[in-house]
Amino acid sequence: MNIEIVEMSPRDGLQNEKAVLSTEDKVELVGRAVRAGAKRIEVTSFVNPARVPQLADADALMAALPRHDGVRYAGLVINERGLDRALEGKVDEVDVVVVATDTFCGRNQGMTTEQACETAARLVAAARQAGKFTTVTIGASFGCPFEGEVSLDRLGEVLRRVHATGADEIALADTIGVAVPTDVTERLTLARDIVGGDTPLRLHLHDTRNTAVANAVAAVHSGVAVLDASIGGAGGCPFAPAATGNVATEDLAYLFARMGHATGIDLAETISAAVWLEERLGKKLPSALARAGAFPA
Repeated sequence: MNIEIVEMSPRDGLQNEKAVLSTEDKVELVGRAVRAGAKRIEVTSFVNPARVPQLADADALMAALPRHDGVRYAGLVINERGLDRALEGKVDEVDVVVVATDTFCGRNQGMTTEQACETAARLVAAARQAGKFTTVTIGASFGCPFEGEVSLDRLGEVLRRVHATGADEIALADTIGVAVPTDVTERLTLARDIVGGDTPLRLHLHDTRNTAVANAVAAVHSGVAVLDASIGGAGGCPFAPAATGNVATEDLAYLFARMGHATGIDLAETISAAVWLEERLGKKLPSALARAGAFPA
């Protein structure tokens, strides 16, 4: 089975860091991801710079990024203004966010989940009209830092509304890293029952409680072949307390290579990128491979 890893480090990897990378360093990070074999890269978020100052240079970054055959750049949007900027920046993909709980959705984007679903429908329609591939990511699909457990009934309700937007792909996000493999299996089964076989599913994993690698295996065993990850395991959500980074790209690439699944990700290049990113951020990142290296060496 081929596993596609969507590289999140330029967006989710940087949005919660104290260090603010220069536009030039972000171009270098994207370039390193490309050299490592990434074909889909979420490069930035088109949101209010005052809310996420780490990504305030989204427009300048899109203008500076070189284009590569076979590589698609995605931008995250939550409203019409963000979509306009993403289209002006010539993104290849548009990622729209809906958070599964009202409290977190209000903190994240200033609206209820119902309002976010209505906004997502408009954004998806406009992005598809512009010829862009669209993803709707359902944040807090496995648990909310403010409301606690997210029931299957609640997730199913949001999934039905998100599916009705006509998005090309639907992602379930473990935004605060609370899921375990049985949760992944259960919720992916629910999602497949609702969306059918025509809409691909994707999983966005955070490793806050050290379960992301196990959850990735559960996702693949459930038939999901698209997973989000971040070089070095960098990242986190600025609107969720204690939400640490995504699962490390190199950790997933090593895992699936040893299991016989192709990812197209070069381990040595990715580990090198993780070490480089640690230097730029001035901190150690969670990556296991950056510490221990691949095996055999």
